[in-house]
Amino acid sequence: MIREGGCLCGAVRLKVEGEPLNVRVCHCRNCQKAMGSPFFARALFPQSALKVEGETAHYPSSAALERVFCKRCGTRLFARRTNGTAAGVALAVFDDRNAFAPTEHIWVSEKMDWVQIDDGLKQYQESVPQ
Repeated sequence: MIREGGCLCGAVRLKVEGEPLNVRVCHCRNCQKAMGSPFFARALFPQSALKVEGETAHYPSSAALERVFCKRCGTRLFARRTNGTAAGVALAVFDDRNAFAPTEHIWVSEKMDWVQIDDGLKQYQESVPQ
């Protein structure tokens, strides 16, 4: 299966092939600041499954993760692990914005107080236990 998406202005297009490794909503403080939103809803894929066309920029949000965005409009597209293993693509950038539904919430210990999670999905105070 191939899913496509892109930024607000259309300068960047992306494709992912295959099924995601997981689909999660992250409430950590880094994701809140990086996304300018209460959380980051994303589908995680092997980096090898992600193809990007167009000019992007990136910045490190931690030693393990860098955030990638459109250089023209600033749309936050995905976060990729610096070790080259995986990339979490923002659910809202897919052309079919309902292509993937989250199955769990992570870093709930850092969620904003006014965010109410009542969707019945699993919740983890930090990351998913290994």
